[in-house]
Amino acid sequence: MKIQDIFEKQALIKETLEAEERIRKHIRETPLEYSPYLSQLGKSNVFLKLENIQITGSFKLRGATNKVLSLSDEEISRGLIAASSGNQGVAIAYLLNKFGFIGTICLPENAEKSKVESLLLYGANLKFFGTDCIQTETFARKEAQRHGATLIPPYNDPKIIGGQATIAIELFRELKTFDAVLAPVGGGGLISGIAGYVKSCSPNVKIIGCQPENSPVMYESIKAGHIIEMESKPTLSDGSAGGIEKGSITFNICQKYVDDFILVSEEEIKNAILLCLKKHHMLIEGAAALSIAAYVKENNRLKNKTVVLIISGSKISIDNLKNILKKH
Repeated sequence: MKIQDIFEKQALIKETLEAEERIRKHIRETPLEYSPYLSQLGKSNVFLKLENIQITGSFKLRGATNKVLSLSDEEISRGLIAASSGNQGVAIAYLLNKFGFIGTICLPENAEKSKVESLLLYGANLKFFGTDCIQTETFARKEAQRHGATLIPPYNDPKIIGGQATIAIELFRELKTFDAVLAPVGGGGLISGIAGYVKSCSPNVKIIGCQPENSPVMYESIKAGHIIEMESKPTLSDGSAGGIEKGSITFNICQKYVDDFILVSEEEIKNAILLCLKKHHMLIEGAAALSIAAYVKENNRLKNKTVVLIISGSKISIDNLKNILKKH
């Protein structure tokens, strides 16, 4: 192993352990639920890590809390600004409300209605710009520079990644040993945190990224060897859709620690949402369904293994749910 790799792993572990100490009392340790149906389907032991019942309805609260609580008083006093397609925004809005901080959340103009409604419940100040997460992130960065505000990135930040990695600490606490983790991938903050920590502690665990066929930006970027720009088609997995910021540290972490990717169709995402509703009586969003859809599609490669599926969030619009139920 190269000296650089050793230092990188040590840095990832350090960030994760510091995040664990910083955020533990502010977040929920989410349950790890055994899935009899999926276990029988793939002849393996399948567990669902239920980040859909995190306090704000998604894993994003972990990274956002870690980043916000690591800021200096001076950085907080300048006001916070964040860009989000929804779940990160909800997490930031919750934190602004909880700690009495001032801030603005920038969203794409096509952000899902249910997520916008969640933001408004916390009294958040919202600005809308663009139709792609990269456009919205660029706008937020410019707004932060213009007003001297402190930017909270959605994924491209060590503190964000460290916060998401606390999921991995819980997995080792709840399950001790496991063979594979399947996680949704958008900008890569979630899987980077999990992969970095898991591989540091247990290198043989397989980390598999799950993306929609309509927006496989990280998958295509890793294939190309660099972050690429590509147009995303509409997808139920709006929380993982869109581009990756140039120079994002998540790309390098995914390159090193994510073993494989599984891409799923829109029909497979719909079926996974329905499966979770029928077999676990839980409503999940499109991005959260990616890991279930990927497991159903490729479970043959995980036979006789202990598998964790990261269920990343809960927010799905009533309109999307109606359309899914109507066709089934």
